[in-house]
Amino acid sequence: MSEMKVPEGYKQTEIGVIPEDWKVTTIGDFAPLQRGFDLPTTKVEAGDYPVVYSNGIVRNHKDFQVKGAGIVTGRSGTIGKVHYIESDFWPHNTTLWVTSFGDAHVKFVYYLFKYIGFERFKSGSGVPTLNRNDAHSFKTTVPTKVDEQTAIATALSDVDNLIQSLEKLIAKKEAIKTGTMQQLLTGKTRLPEFATREDGNPKGFKQTELGQIPEDWELLSVREISDLLTGFPFPSSKYQDSGIRLLRGSNVKRGNTDWSENITKFWAESAISLEQYLLQEGDVVISMDGSLVGRSFAQLSGSDLPALLLQRVARLRTKLISQNYLKEWICSPIFSDYCDSVKTVTAIPHISPADILNFRLLIPQSKEEQTAIATILSDMDAEIQALQQRLEKTKDIKQGMMQQLLTGKVRLAH
Repeated sequence: MSEMKVPEGYKQTEIGVIPEDWKVTTIGDFAPLQRGFDLPTTKVEAGDYPVVYSNGIVRNHKDFQVKGAGIVTGRSGTIGKVHYIESDFWPHNTTLWVTSFGDAHVKFVYYLFKYIGFERFKSGSGVPTLNRNDAHSFKTTVPTKVDEQTAIATALSDVDNLIQSLEKLIAKKEAIKTGTMQQLLTGKTRLPEFATREDGNPKGFKQTELGQIPEDWELLSVREISDLLTGFPFPSSKYQDSGIRLLRGSNVKRGNTDWSENITKFWAESAISLEQYLLQEGDVVISMDGSLVGRSFAQLSGSDLPALLLQRVARLRTKLISQNYLKEWICSPIFSDYCDSVKTVTAIPHISPADILNFRLLIPQSKEEQTAIATILSDMDAEIQALQQRLEKTKDIKQGMMQQLLTGKVRLAH
């Protein structure tokens, strides 16, 4: 078989085909690393200069060791993270920092190091340690012209800025949603169409053991308005590679289901005796175990079905109130805070079916008002989810750009 032809403008090297005006170099020659400096916690004095640890900036100090901008990566503990520091800084002795950039563009080195992945140089069976000799001898390829390095760094920085703006927007939308949820679910803010009586006068409030609530609302427990079912103890020895999916605690995340291949298990068939454990669209499911207990919940859609309910997961289903309104209460900070107050404090935190059934919520007597509140909150959720999907897509685009630009497969104007 004849050798593949090298494209025009490229050359064959020991590490593959690269642009003809790029060079093969080692990390040690291009951007050498040096161990950081000791700084005992007791000697840290507040100041303007960031102290950079293996996992990032933890505190500021009155002095610095290195003029910015600079690049820092973990030497022990957290391995693989690369930090770009704009200002003067103090690299802690748990890190390595770039001592010389030569003619290289600092931000280009930052993206190159992120692309290389320093976790590959990890050694040691105890506390992870980065082997600097292995890192220094690693061969990579770089543009010889700083202008091209600058163009690559600028393109990737622009995408990073977009990612950061999306993250800030999502955080803002989530804060607004939380505030709106607190107001609408407690009746502190009424939707205009439900806030007045038939005679046109504003509706009032009544006193309950939890304080004042709207006069036409009720304080009820989950036990009084919903049917709760906990899952069947399907034996793990009989899990299958195909069949009906089993909804386990690991499939229930913060507000959604996760059917990733590595955590999804199946049951061969659904016997008549197991029909009560078949889930339905609209069911609210709650994981009763784990570090995020009280925050791991979801409302099932058609794409989640068919599925069978496994033990340690609770299913709520109601016909007495709006199922969507119930869901909004379960995914509210009010429910999370309640679970924090009743969960067992053990290695694996746990809430019981009784804990869930005893949770009390405020309910408008009008199903129309319940539905209207749920719709507003659901629409806000949909907007946040759309932004999160855009964020994930942008991150994927960035990864693709790094692979193309940092290897020279795609060239910017040069």
